[in-house]
Amino acid sequence: MSPLTHFDAQGQAHMVDVAGKPATHRVAVATGRIEMQASTLALIESGTAKKGDVLGIARIAGIQAAKKTSDLIPLCHPLALTRVAVAFAIAEGGVPQVACTATVETVGPTGVEMEALTAVQVALLTIYDMCKAVDRGMTINGVHLLEKHGGKSGSYTAGDPPAG
Repeated sequence: MSPLTHFDAQGQAHMVDVAGKPATHRVAVATGRIEMQASTLALIESGTAKKGDVLGIARIAGIQAAKKTSDLIPLCHPLALTRVAVAFAIAEGGVPQVACTATVETVGPTGVEMEALTAVQVALLTIYDMCKAVDRGMTINGVHLLEKHGGKSGSYTAGDPPAG
């Protein structure tokens, strides 16, 4: 049998059956960043972007994305999320950038890693969309899972050695 859980014994893609798994408290935290010109970052910080409050709208987009993950990723289960938090940090010095961190929680039989990763990606894409008129060279980088807790596989923190 394949170690990839989204394939059956015949190698066909399928949605994993989680009916027999216990409902546990599950948490995932993901992060990423968008790099930009200094003038673009100044525009975001000043709150005077033509389309409005860039970070406020990106936060709502990230929350909405976490809630809609199963509509975007075919084999994800629809989940009743109990918490979605999207936070931003403006880089001080170095490459002008905005970092995004999403924390997603549920009580259920499957984890929320995909929801956290989707929230970060869509929040950063929203920043791009709102600022592309002044900076088409923005880049989204470093999107990854920071940590996850709950479920049979236990906890994971980025930088842990691979299981197995």
